[in-house]
Amino acid sequence: MGFSSPGVFPRATGPSLSPGLRIVTCSDMMGMGTMAGAASCMGLWCPGSSKFRAQGVQLNGCSGPGLSPRPLPRVSLPALGHGRLPPADPRLCQLQGSVLRLRREEGRRRMAAPPRQGTPRRGSYPGWTSRAAAWGGLGTMGCCCSSDYDEDWIENIDICERCNYPIDPASKPQRLIHNGSEVRDPLVSYEIPSPPCSPMQDKLVVALYDYEPTHDGDLGLQKGETLRLLEESGEWWKAQSLTTGQEGYIPYNFVARVNSLEPEPWFFKNLSRKDAERQLLASGNTHGSFLIRESESTKGSFSLSVRDFDQNQGEMVKHYKIRNMDNGGYYISPRITFSSLHDLVEHYTRNIDGLCTRLGKPCQNQKPQKPWWQDEWEVPRETLKLVEKLGAGQFGEVWMGYYNGHTKVAIKNLKQGSMSPSAFLAEANLMKSLQHPKLVRLYAVVTQEPIYIITEYMEKGSLVDFLKTPEGIGLTINKLLDMAAQIAEGMAFIEEKNYIHRDLRAANILVSETLCCKIADFGLARLIEDNEYTAREGAKFPIKWTAPEAINYGTFTIKSDVWSFGILLTEIVTYGRIPYPGMTNPEVIQNLERGYRMPQPDNCPEELYALMMHCWKESPEERPTFEYMKSVLEDFFTATEGQYQQQP
Repeated sequence: MGFSSPGVFPRATGPSLSPGLRIVTCSDMMGMGTMAGAASCMGLWCPGSSKFRAQGVQLNGCSGPGLSPRPLPRVSLPALGHGRLPPADPRLCQLQGSVLRLRREEGRRRMAAPPRQGTPRRGSYPGWTSRAAAWGGLGTMGCCCSSDYDEDWIENIDICERCNYPIDPASKPQRLIHNGSEVRDPLVSYEIPSPPCSPMQDKLVVALYDYEPTHDGDLGLQKGETLRLLEESGEWWKAQSLTTGQEGYIPYNFVARVNSLEPEPWFFKNLSRKDAERQLLASGNTHGSFLIRESESTKGSFSLSVRDFDQNQGEMVKHYKIRNMDNGGYYISPRITFSSLHDLVEHYTRNIDGLCTRLGKPCQNQKPQKPWWQDEWEVPRETLKLVEKLGAGQFGEVWMGYYNGHTKVAIKNLKQGSMSPSAFLAEANLMKSLQHPKLVRLYAVVTQEPIYIITEYMEKGSLVDFLKTPEGIGLTINKLLDMAAQIAEGMAFIEEKNYIHRDLRAANILVSETLCCKIADFGLARLIEDNEYTAREGAKFPIKWTAPEAINYGTFTIKSDVWSFGILLTEIVTYGRIPYPGMTNPEVIQNLERGYRMPQPDNCPEELYALMMHCWKESPEERPTFEYMKSVLEDFFTATEGQYQQQP
């Protein structure tokens, strides 16, 4: 039993165990006694004993006990409806939501048996006439009292001698409860468990996007269509359409659970604070665009992110913590509470009420890329069609093409003899396991020479080329630093997995349509068998990006990648300029041995140059971690500012 809304009687919510058997908690009785108020005592109390019985009553068609041996602390119905409790009262003694068995058979037996000493029958307690009389004053509020004596009973319940609230017989310390949960400050953030779903509902999903079937065995989707999940494995789930009855595999990221927040256009489930800023500041969104995401710091809570404009900083994003109430409600400011996130969004769409602006349109969300079809790793060359040459690198050519005529991909065509097919396949299997939003996804390979590497397609191409385009040249220092932060995030993942890139530079960073930066070609440098690349004097060896210990001794570690990242930072802030301008590779080596470091580039912030110099420490152990650099770059200009806006 629980309170549903202000001024409305509670309905029984305990699960039925069997006919005539129901679970009720002490908090249910607390609530009932409080709501009964002056309607006299509902239970039959045994004087001189801490045991009592309580008869069942009918409320709104639901059975539940009415318990109040003596008047309980008064609590207003509106306060209860919003999950509020009265101030701490010493009479609120140790309570526990212990399970109470209601047995119809016991009720019949007790009615037939003579009363025990000190245990009055129904109606024998002073002032008790009938249930209808006891609840008569509440009849106009929806009471449906029953005269049927075939009711459930409760017995052998300990109550507190001071406040008469039910307590568990166990002697160990118990916790205060209210409405089935601990007594908590409603204005403090707590994790609120999701309401249980029936097994049938838990298996239902709704399509978020249209999907045309392109494989043998997959199932087409229409936005808004409901499906029943049959199998959940990997990135392709087997489902049955409730519209057509057809079965097949569907991409997991094209659907969401019914009765969840995921279908809402403003809800972004797995999104970091920084990625929320990137999406809201992307083209297509305007002042007031917003989204709600799961909190990174508090599990079970949410955050509101809103695009705003500041006279000094320009377009920016402000964040607000959405706090949970103990009854499942939400609030940003304690002055206004809401029963659902939908109500919260609706309110702040119409009213500012302390926010930086009224909420406008939800943040635009691009259709996700469908997962690679299951079990397609080593593919025949005939399934690939090369369409447009994107460029040529140290290892070969890069093409835009199609797989099986329908999936747009990038295809790297490696030069024959550049690496061993068997060694490449072993490394590719490891690379395939490294999956992260800031790493280019490896889809499939052709292992017969010439070797093909099939990856996700990135519309803007390499970072070094993009920075030289009109769009790239127009990027602000804030956006450039954001790109650096994305690269640091991807490298932090590689660092965490104890992997090494070996060739980190702007040419091996790819850019998407939304200016998302992803790391490519990680690990391939180790496999190159070209002497021009492996020898330090070779024309193809990236001397200007390589750490001294890797140049001199061939020692590649994640710390040598850190050195390369410092060089990459100079490429970013100079819009693609080659490092050490005017120097040849041998001159770079000689100067590095003498302790030379690149001077601070023009328009480079002092703090960023200090980070570069930190990356170029002579001792690898003194260089920073990628995780550290990620945190610095993500909040480069806001490190001293609060991440969340405070509300009165």
